[in-house]
Amino acid sequence: MDHRILFSLCIVVVVAQCGGAYGGRRQSKFASAPVEEIGICQSSVTIQGYKCQEHYVTTSDGYILNLQRIPEGRAGSSNGSGVTKRPPVLIQHGVLVDGMTWLLNPPDQNLPLILADQGYDVWIANTRGTRFSRKHVSLDANDPAFWNWSWDELVTFDLPAFFDYVYNQTDHQKIDYVGHSLGTLLALASFSEGRQVDKLKSAALLSPIAYLSHMTTVLGALAARAFIGEITTLFGLAEFNPKGGEPVSQLLNIICSYPGVDCYDYLTAITGKNCCLNGSTVDLFIKNEPQSTSTKNMVHLAQTVRNGVVAKFNYGRADFNMMHYGETNPPVYNLSNIPRDLPIFVSYGGRDSLADTRDVELLLDSFKFHDVDKLSVQYIKDYAHADFIMGVNAKDLVYNQFLLIWNTDFQIWISQSQAEVSTRGSMEKSTRSSMFISVVTPLCVLKSRPTNRGIVPTQMSEGVKALDFSASRLC
Repeated sequence: MDHRILFSLCIVVVVAQCGGAYGGRRQSKFASAPVEEIGICQSSVTIQGYKCQEHYVTTSDGYILNLQRIPEGRAGSSNGSGVTKRPPVLIQHGVLVDGMTWLLNPPDQNLPLILADQGYDVWIANTRGTRFSRKHVSLDANDPAFWNWSWDELVTFDLPAFFDYVYNQTDHQKIDYVGHSLGTLLALASFSEGRQVDKLKSAALLSPIAYLSHMTTVLGALAARAFIGEITTLFGLAEFNPKGGEPVSQLLNIICSYPGVDCYDYLTAITGKNCCLNGSTVDLFIKNEPQSTSTKNMVHLAQTVRNGVVAKFNYGRADFNMMHYGETNPPVYNLSNIPRDLPIFVSYGGRDSLADTRDVELLLDSFKFHDVDKLSVQYIKDYAHADFIMGVNAKDLVYNQFLLIWNTDFQIWISQSQAEVSTRGSMEKSTRSSMFISVVTPLCVLKSRPTNRGIVPTQMSEGVKALDFSASRLC
């Protein structure tokens, strides 16, 4: 095989992670020794003064998955309000990371503890293959069969198992969902097939990935041109573990030696120029992440980059696809099938090299018939991929926005210089030929118009003053 093609295959495996491995400042960070496996509750939650429980759920295909439950805020079960029955929220991480990623910032900056203090019953999911979800009823993690899955199986098995478990543990209350990166793709694919919607109250999708053809990183550009149909057999990889030594470390070394790839700033090389990360949080991230996933999952994500559609795994041969799907091409997830009355909040950034604005606009076009008072879209021009989960100001810019929407039935309150300025999220109903949706920015609410590339802000809502906003000014 031509060396250039072989190198491109290496590139695709890593870049196709899309939602997860924000990486280290130096490539060698990936080879660091794993942290002591004491459990996420003990390592990151109870030490902050919060109650936390470790739970396990078994999927219908036999994987034993770990969840953390934070049942109350630091102030106690009622949080001073007298309310003891708290609404459940399920939080789903991206690929090559686990639930620890949500907890790296201090309590007043990380989403799970913020939600607990706001009165929610918080559940943190950890998908198969991550450090605390590496068990199966009959397979060992050293068995290649353990890793025979892609994100299709996370949609079909993992997410339903999490939803069913939380739903049953919380007296059949409907669930608010928060996903980041791959966690958004799992939700979108699942909801498009009608899964979980009977148990779902609303969804907040942060830095959403669905369409990936416009990734702007150097690695992403290489991935989009690469061919990887035989990569699983080529490298003999079942588990893709960036910390696991050979052969993955060889792939990373090759990537870091490629012209234009700066592994001394790997975070920016993969995710875009994040505006608002604390250096100590990044160091803590490097200590705990990345996590393993399956090589098949990486290939599936790379197919999404290359093919420009949200579809099931392509087995590369018509007869294999026919055997799995009953048709020669893998079925497409029709995102326009997502229920139109489902409350959805979308937040994306202008510097995100993974969830590029053009791809997000294509995703938003899938919602052109969505009930306009059930869809809110936030654009933060200075944010990149990691800012949404580790940004020091993510609470103010992002989390508080969807919490206000959750708590006020889509009445959006925006604080400006200590004064409360309210605007109703409802707008004139769209017709089938044109659409208006509310676009939430930290200091204004914009109306939008459809274009041939998706949703573009055009004019200010009446009575709302336009201000020049830079997220980095708050860092």
